Amino acid sequence: MSHTIEPLTFTVTLALSAHEKAKQFARHQSNQKKAKQVYFNTLAVYAVNFYLQCLGFETELEKSDSWNPVMQSLMDVADLSVKALGKLECRPVLLDSQVCHFPAEWEERIGYVVVQLNESLMEATLLGFVEKVETKELLLSQVRSLEDLPMYLRDLKPISMPVYLKQWFDSVFAAPWQTVEALLLTEAANPAFSTRSTEHRENDTLHPAISVSAGKVIDLAIQLASHRVVLIVTLAAKADEEVDIRLRVCPTGSQRYLPPGLQLIVLDEAAATCPQLQAQARSNDNWIQLEFSGEPGEQFSVKLALGDVTITEDFVI
Repeated sequence: MSHTIEPLTFTVTLALSAHEKAKQFARHQSNQKKAKQVYFNTLAVYAVNFYLQCLGFETELEKSDSWNPVMQSLMDVADLSVKALGKLECRPVLLDSQVCHFPAEWEERIGYVVVQLNESLMEATLLGFVEKVETKELLLSQVRSLEDLPMYLRDLKPISMPVYLKQWFDSVFAAPWQTVEALLLTEAANPAFSTRSTEHRENDTLHPAISVSAGKVIDLAIQLASHRVVLIVTLAAKADEEVDIRLRVCPTGSQRYLPPGLQLIVLDEAAATCPQLQAQARSNDNWIQLEFSGEPGEQFSVKLALGDVTITEDFVI
């Protein structure tokens, strides 16, 4: 005797609030066909949003193009922004559909979820997903099981949001970045760190009157939990609008020295390594640093590498 295992699905009851939102968006459209498209898209996004929130994922409807009447008018869009990961496209299909249609313009997605709407539009069933699409149509029988979606999302690399350094001159620091003084309080158990930070300020070769510093504690890896370091970034505004930048990496916690072989590397906007902007810790090094200048609006990245472990921080001057 053989048994057929039905693929996992998830059915969402489409509440009155979902239909009210769909009607609200549809009223912005000038023709009936477009209004219907927006209505269905809104219900599909609502269903996927409900599902992900049940699983504990943070979503951002207000950052989704599908929640923007202007973008709804310009495109066939049914995206849902998942915090720190990117956008899922939530494609609606009707009960008798055998294929799912994908608009050609929406390729930059972390995945595509197929949502089946029932005849009364009172229920939406998540049928499955695909990681990417290469054609405008896909047979529903070819979608990947919904059971795999949570693990797939958790395995995605979080989007790295850049640090806007200009805000530091206004004393605005996005967590977990904080002033060196605040770091000294949290790292008070490490006298060596306190001493190095004091020397760091007294021997400042930048322009102390118009400079600002902030730092962040970085774990190089879970399995190397003892290798926690502090990345300190010091900025100094110059008369010609250029900004002098100094990067310094110090050990923290109970560590007196940096792990030998730890690399500090600056990458340009194209993610290319700058040959002259690399430093590597040797035995008994208690800090490594790099200095360079940039102009407002320029982007760069800082990479810390130790063995197979790399941590990258993105910045905008």
